[in-house]
Amino acid sequence: MCISVHSCVGCEPIFASRSNKEMLRKLMLACGKVYISESRNRAALEAIEKAAKLFPEAPIINKFEDEIYNRVGYTLVSKLGSNPPSLSPLKGAIFAMVEAALETIDFGAHSGTHPRLGVVDHICLHPLGDASLEHVAGTATSLASSFGSNLQVPTFLYGAASKEGKSLDSIRRDLGYFRPNSSGNQWVGGLKTDVLPLKPDEGPAVAVEAKGVIVIGATRWIDNYNVPVFSNDIVAVRRIAKRLSGRGGGLTSVQSMALVHGDGVIEVACNLLEPNKISGSHVQLEVEKLAQEEKLEVGKGYYTDISQQKIIDSYIKRSQCVD
Repeated sequence: MCISVHSCVGCEPIFASRSNKEMLRKLMLACGKVYISESRNRAALEAIEKAAKLFPEAPIINKFEDEIYNRVGYTLVSKLGSNPPSLSPLKGAIFAMVEAALETIDFGAHSGTHPRLGVVDHICLHPLGDASLEHVAGTATSLASSFGSNLQVPTFLYGAASKEGKSLDSIRRDLGYFRPNSSGNQWVGGLKTDVLPLKPDEGPAVAVEAKGVIVIGATRWIDNYNVPVFSNDIVAVRRIAKRLSGRGGGLTSVQSMALVHGDGVIEVACNLLEPNKISGSHVQLEVEKLAQEEKLEVGKGYYTDISQQKIIDSYIKRSQCVD
């Protein structure tokens, strides 16, 4: 059974209105998603959220927790002004959260059924409104530099933030992200080698077990959609995930993998790289078809974040509350 917590922080989101759409056309917004390898340590999460509150111009709009995966995702939004990326409130908020996470979480003691590479596993930045990908890429590279120099954590850049245009999945593949390192299809403890197989873009060339590494990038909007399959047959569900993905000849712009999500449930966890073309409903139908061929039952899938429009609405509403 899924025990995820999906909540908005602050004022309740409002439905898109004509005035909001007009306001959106004039806004340059940056959205940052911060994925942290912890959901069971309440004191750590409270410290992370307290750190973010020091930057009210970059509020946490949404929080998604999953105790089985032992992972939490935060969605933050801020305006992009004329200041350089190094002075943006979004950078300040994310850096403070990362610093708090590294101080309160021991990656070497972490375990869960979701792959991860560090205390702060992944950060992705997306442009919203009139913002450009170049705008948010600058914030990502500035953060990476601070993570490497100030926090001494090996940091890898991908997407528009990477000079070589490296992809997130290629970095993860090179670092062994997709291979469970413990029984029960679990990931346990920190990285098993100090010397990294890939040179980081920022920071030291060796990783500390208690911290791991950080991967950060900038891309167009990506949706995450998970579909539960009621089975303990990981091999069969991996076949489904592979056939579903673009890499495996399935739906283009879909990345997917099979992850154990409690007893009797394995999720097909998906990244939808072009959600305007391939949505969660497309994925749902395809997983149902493939699971039927495997004689497996499927539950209703879910997004791990609210939509772009609801994020924007919530940010506007929150701004109006503050004003």
